[in-house]
Amino acid sequence: MSVDVLCRPARAERRARAAVAVLFFTNGALFANLLPRYPQIKADLGMGNSAYGLAVAAFPTGAIAAGLAAGLLIRRLGSARVAVAGTLLTGVGILAAGLANSAVLFAGALFLAGAMDAITDVGQNAHGLRVQRRYGRSIINSFHAIWSIGAVTGGAMAAGAIALGLPLGQHLLISAVVFAVAACVALRFCLPGPDTESAAEPETDRRAPQPAPRAATGLRTGYVLAALVLIATAGALVEDAGNSWAALYLSNWLHAPAALAASGYIALVGAQFIGRLIGDKLVDRFGQRAVARGGGLIAGAGMALALAVPTVPGTILGFAAAGLGVATLVPAAMHEADELPGLKPGSGLTIVSWLMRLGFLLSPPVVGQVADATSLRAGLLVVPFAGLLVLALAGVLQTRRE
Repeated sequence: MSVDVLCRPARAERRARAAVAVLFFTNGALFANLLPRYPQIKADLGMGNSAYGLAVAAFPTGAIAAGLAAGLLIRRLGSARVAVAGTLLTGVGILAAGLANSAVLFAGALFLAGAMDAITDVGQNAHGLRVQRRYGRSIINSFHAIWSIGAVTGGAMAAGAIALGLPLGQHLLISAVVFAVAACVALRFCLPGPDTESAAEPETDRRAPQPAPRAATGLRTGYVLAALVLIATAGALVEDAGNSWAALYLSNWLHAPAALAASGYIALVGAQFIGRLIGDKLVDRFGQRAVARGGGLIAGAGMALALAVPTVPGTILGFAAAGLGVATLVPAAMHEADELPGLKPGSGLTIVSWLMRLGFLLSPPVVGQVADATSLRAGLLVVPFAGLLVLALAGVLQTRRE
């Protein structure tokens, strides 16, 4: 082990880690303030299930359209500045979505918010990995756990605003201003200078001898990368089930009060936070593969049981099981993709981060179509399906390191 790993991180690195944590928190909280308001917006704009599904799909569409631009922006402006600028513009898009007076304007605002959210996501992860390289050990899961705290906070803020009868525009304006200020303050403590550290640098700092590198190159690397994209997409499918449909399912199909209906999404991201909080220790002990398979089983079985016996408490617990099960999937897929042989540093991470958003793009309209043809209960079978997909593909992830 190198001397740098043994040394305690310097004050600048600790401050930078806190700053990145703030960026992840604001990113989770901003959009979460809008999600529990979806039933109100759907009713106010008179949208059917299919139209609603297409409208909310504008968010991941914007993310896919803009995602690949993040690399260029980071090279020119730096990851921290890109993350903060994206945060500010995401808040603007979310506020516009809340104030939209037509389904078209609502979708357009979500497109903008999604585009800026994708750029923010790449920027904050890039800066987080830069800080991680300074630390010489894994801390990226902790950032994703902070994102979950932000999402829970944002969902709770929205539930409180609904309970207090706070107008939608006023609620989202307060949210946008508060988190914009937090992001700007965090920028002062991010690492200075360009993002020039190589993603391969930490390889010399690992404490144990590594298994022989995968001999897979060419087609094998392509297969593994495709599997990692599908694993990350499975996590995205489950997250979108909570984002787009949890409040709607609880309020419209199970007749839960609006404030209680927000608990489905809060339960999912809250359990996801717990899973990410303990994820590093579980992975160290059992390996990425075993943790992913266990998570897929928990998510699939938990939500399947909730849909088989539909009650408000059971459904909230089902969404919690889904969030817990997929907690480590996206970080695991990103980490594995970044170490694939035959790819330039960062290429695998970028591809997985970009393509997994297809889950957010495809899920809302598909679930909406199924809901119109049968029921939303049937549409939410996408969650157990995602769990089965993870069980089938988790073999590409690493086993426990001795």
